[in-house]
Amino acid sequence: MEFLDREILDNTVRSYLVVAGTILLVLLFKSFLTHQVIRLLCFIIQKFAPIKKETFRDMIMEPLSWALVITVSVISFDKLNYPDFWKLKIYGVSLQHVLNQIGTIAIILSVMRFLLKLMDFIAYILLQRAGAHDKNDIQIVNFFRDFLKIVLGIIGLIWLLHSGFNRDVSKILTGLSIVGAALALAARESLENLIASFIIFFDKPFYVGDVLKVNNVTGTVEKIGLRSTRIRTGEKTLVTIPNKQMVDSVVDNLSMRTQRRGVITLELNPKSSGQQVKQLTDFCKQHLYADKELVEDYNVFVSDFNKNAISIQIEFYTVPFSLNELNAYKEKFIFELQEKMEALDLDMSNTNDIRIVQNEGPVPPKSNPII
Repeated sequence: MEFLDREILDNTVRSYLVVAGTILLVLLFKSFLTHQVIRLLCFIIQKFAPIKKETFRDMIMEPLSWALVITVSVISFDKLNYPDFWKLKIYGVSLQHVLNQIGTIAIILSVMRFLLKLMDFIAYILLQRAGAHDKNDIQIVNFFRDFLKIVLGIIGLIWLLHSGFNRDVSKILTGLSIVGAALALAARESLENLIASFIIFFDKPFYVGDVLKVNNVTGTVEKIGLRSTRIRTGEKTLVTIPNKQMVDSVVDNLSMRTQRRGVITLELNPKSSGQQVKQLTDFCKQHLYADKELVEDYNVFVSDFNKNAISIQIEFYTVPFSLNELNAYKEKFIFELQEKMEALDLDMSNTNDIRIVQNEGPVPPKSNPII
């Protein structure tokens, strides 16, 4: 017992052992008991949304356990007496005060890291419940996750200045309000883009994954942020458009079309018989009618007849195909048209042939021989 009461650096051995035992107990909890906690919490959470244990461990338990270890360690060390011969000052600030503030800053940073990870985890759960096809919920969850993380970061910064650096937050907030008013005037366009982002989320003119045409830019929406919308074009370039322009401009949402239009024009030889042309148009109508599960409406007619060609217009409206699906359907239809034309002995018009007639100029007068 005398050994436990022996003082080293103004603290008894018993005090050191209590602090070391507390920290060791927390580390054991982090290493061994965390696994059981993960199993229990995952079992509860999986009733609401499917989640892997590794995801829950990385996003929740890992930052939470470190925040717990840092908090308990700082509080435990604070129970020890500060040695008298260490009482020195650095630029007028005592070393004890500096160490206390470092511990406070470590606690704040660990707690803020956990809260940010918690926001990501909540968003992950909501996205899992929404599913891959609910574009509206995915869009709203991603937006508010980023927005709330920014708000949380601002709160954490104020907390750090107040508790970690002992600054008067009221004066800082007063100064920030004045500076904020000036910045609001200077950053008017940024605020307009922020307001426009809220309009996009609540008005829902488009979602992530939709194909849009905006200001001569056509592509797929990859992300709708707080300031801008990112669109991946057909050339695989990434175009960033401010949200204010997305609200003020005419946005053509190609993904929300109810049908897809396809047009095929045939220019037949004008010497083709009427019976052959009629058989071809009847074939087109029968073919499109047979595909009524894919083709919702169609129209086949002879649009023109002149000395150069007999024009047949084939117009059809399919279910909302993608561009690749529409091209594949048209290709298949064209091959079948070609086979039918070969069977009917129909030829295409030769109006594209160009004859070049050489102009030799006027013929010179025949000259009489000189005797």
